[in-house]
Amino acid sequence: MGAVSERNTATSGPAAPGSDFLQLRPDDAPTGGKADWLAQRLRQAITDRRLTVGSRLPATRVLAAELRVSRGVVTEAYRRLAEDGHVEGRRRGGTVVVATPPAHVPPAGDTPPPHSPFTGEPGADVFDALRAADARIDLTPGRPDLSAFPRTAWLRAERAVLAELSATDLGYGDPRGAPRLRRAVADWLARSRGVRVEPDGILIVAGTAQALTLLNPLLPADGIRAVAVEDPGSLGTRQHLRNGGLSTPPVPVDAHGIRVDALRATGADAVLLTPAHQFPTGVVTSGERRRELLRWAADGGLILEDDYDAEHRYDRPPVPALRSQLTDRLCYMGSVSKLLAPALRIGWLLPPPRHLRALTDAKRFADLGNAALPQLVLAQLMESGQLERHLRLLRARHVRRRDAMIEAVRLHLPGAVVHGAAAGLHLTVTYAPDVPDTDLATAALAHGVKCHPLSWHRQLPGRPGLVLGYAADPPGTITEGVALLGRALRELS
Repeated sequence: MGAVSERNTATSGPAAPGSDFLQLRPDDAPTGGKADWLAQRLRQAITDRRLTVGSRLPATRVLAAELRVSRGVVTEAYRRLAEDGHVEGRRRGGTVVVATPPAHVPPAGDTPPPHSPFTGEPGADVFDALRAADARIDLTPGRPDLSAFPRTAWLRAERAVLAELSATDLGYGDPRGAPRLRRAVADWLARSRGVRVEPDGILIVAGTAQALTLLNPLLPADGIRAVAVEDPGSLGTRQHLRNGGLSTPPVPVDAHGIRVDALRATGADAVLLTPAHQFPTGVVTSGERRRELLRWAADGGLILEDDYDAEHRYDRPPVPALRSQLTDRLCYMGSVSKLLAPALRIGWLLPPPRHLRALTDAKRFADLGNAALPQLVLAQLMESGQLERHLRLLRARHVRRRDAMIEAVRLHLPGAVVHGAAAGLHLTVTYAPDVPDTDLATAALAHGVKCHPLSWHRQLPGRPGLVLGYAADPPGTITEGVALLGRALRELS
């Protein structure tokens, strides 16, 4: 009887739906919310390392059959994870985990965390301190979407480069950079930034930070002791200049860009600009201001142009680099830090011809030149069109994340003003001047959210505000982060 009973039980009806994969049970899903439920379960499994980078997800038809849901439910859940940058479809390779979300760190409560990076004058280590601070949501500016790094395209390009690499190519190279990359950069800048330059006029460097480090001793030797900077303007850039012994007189920025009349009043012989997308306000330097800057340079001034994220534009036409109009009195700097990853440490410097020899010598003595293999792989990506395809993917993703942040600011920071939404990887938000922005940033960190107070990037008085990055996080995380900022502001008001 026992055997009969057991057989009858086994054949009495279909088994309850569920999957051995992560012990998923669709009965736990709310009605009409199965895709949300599945995406959340998968995201949590990636976060807690049950699914590690490289893990392959079940085929959509297989998992749908096991869960007894439509294949569209599984496809939509996978799509959301891909949008977040956590998985990637690889055709015959299936859907693979490629990045892990930040682990959940419980908010610290209403008490500001110890050793807050927002107290006192920001020092050179303030960015390290903020990066090391525990937080569940990171809205600091300057963070690209590292989960979107084109790993498959990079590996394919690397294999192609290695297949044709000669033994000689593995030796010491030109300190100016691999000729192939300099040619590719010259083509890239001509197509995307309106800059015409010969490959021999390009110096490959380890990002804009190294470009400034190489310029630091050269400028005083050329009689330059002060480099004027935009205000507000990048705290990090200002720190690099000061580390080289240069003073950084501030020049106000308005809706048309840097005020050239105020620049002349400083008496500085050089100025550092972000004319295509001013950091942090997002202002584009107007045509009239560009002409004023060219006249200022013709009178003996030197322009340092930091073209840090000009490729990332959404709601406005392209703006050519200032370098497209001026050569002899302008140093142009760019990199792939915001387009691919800061860890690559690859950028370019286009100095005035008279400074090229001295800067090449400085690069030689600094490190004998950048590592050759990453340079050649990047050149392959540029030549093949993969880098442009990657940029198009990023633009579509960034627009959705930017729009989510703007809507969240509207809902949770009523009365705040958003600046610089048409391009870039961040927004600047200003609000009524009742609460110092360093206090707000400290309270936000206590709630588990990192951001930059606008006052960090000022030398002159101005409205309080926050500088908020949106490129690295999915819309839901952005919305939650801004909601916590709103809560922190209400508690302080």
